[in-house]
Amino acid sequence: MSERPRVWVSQPLFADVLARLDEHFEVEATREVTRHEPAAVNAILRRMDGALVTLNDPIGAGQIAGAQRLRAIANVGVGYNNLDIAALSAAGILASNTPDVLTETTADFGFALMMAAARRMSEAERWLRDGHWQRWSFDSLLGADVHGATLAILGMGRIGQAIARRATGFGMRTLYHNRSRLPAAVEAECKAQYVGFDELLARADHLVLVLPYSPQSHHLIDAAALAKLRPHATLTNIARGGIVDEDALCDALEHDRLGAAGLDVYEGEPRLNPRLLQQRRVVLTPHIASGSLATRRAMVALAVDNLIAALGFGPRAGDPPSPINGRTRDRGPGTRDPDLEADRNSRFSVPGPRSPVPPPKLHPPEMGPAVPTLR
Repeated sequence: MSERPRVWVSQPLFADVLARLDEHFEVEATREVTRHEPAAVNAILRRMDGALVTLNDPIGAGQIAGAQRLRAIANVGVGYNNLDIAALSAAGILASNTPDVLTETTADFGFALMMAAARRMSEAERWLRDGHWQRWSFDSLLGADVHGATLAILGMGRIGQAIARRATGFGMRTLYHNRSRLPAAVEAECKAQYVGFDELLARADHLVLVLPYSPQSHHLIDAAALAKLRPHATLTNIARGGIVDEDALCDALEHDRLGAAGLDVYEGEPRLNPRLLQQRRVVLTPHIASGSLATRRAMVALAVDNLIAALGFGPRAGDPPSPINGRTRDRGPGTRDPDLEADRNSRFSVPGPRSPVPPPKLHPPEMGPAVPTLR
């Protein structure tokens, strides 16, 4: 009897969902939340045929060096800036992610975060809890309307489109900017108008970021971009933290050049820029946009499906539902697919040349309830 393939699960997730792996593989699962050192990951992957990892777990050339058996990495999350796709592709290792299943949940949260920032909900709750509410006041904690306002979406992929659909119920005017314009039928469904980057900022009442992080989008929302927004505008970021220059954002808030902000992601998270904690007009949440129980379970289930199929088992053997790059070793040499390698959630162009930026910081994930973000 031949040896069963071996797979590694990098973090504790939903045991009942992961149990499907046991039908096909010898499973080595991490029992406690762990920040794995690169050398430890490499030692594990050298023994594995596949791995299911989270955004807490960087996987690059160092981690896969000498991992001759390794054929597939299944990432839990739609974003995958923890994976070095070029290195995995060069080694013939298939990478996959979990798009679609989190679209609606993330859009719900993004819209709620935008409303919370606009209506000063977090600030109001802190004010009340601190015992300041002694009497009702007609002009206390006045915020900005969402209904009838102009929504500006930067990055009009699946989640951006879902946010636009929600905006129609609030009678909002929706503008968007993207790497490529959407088909007319999709624009009509979303009731969204394509505009240039500068016009998007200039006309926004509420700007929502839903674009992928890359070296090109690093600090795209910097002091110059923030200066193009109107002083009453709000900024909501459910994409990746490195897209926003957080010090420039704090400067804009402190000098009343921006109305409010709602942030679910941060540069260098889970460590926070201490200036953000001092801003009363910022709603801060710990990277939980996809954090409903049903959605997190669905994300893990899709990652399991991807891993089973990538290693040649199950009803979709050899055809995983959501691959990012080319082929596994048993299907030929690895290839890079630029369309897939660009974040499948959104395609976006940066206006004009930008200065060189540091490599992307690897951000902790949107994880299931049992797995907090790690330091």
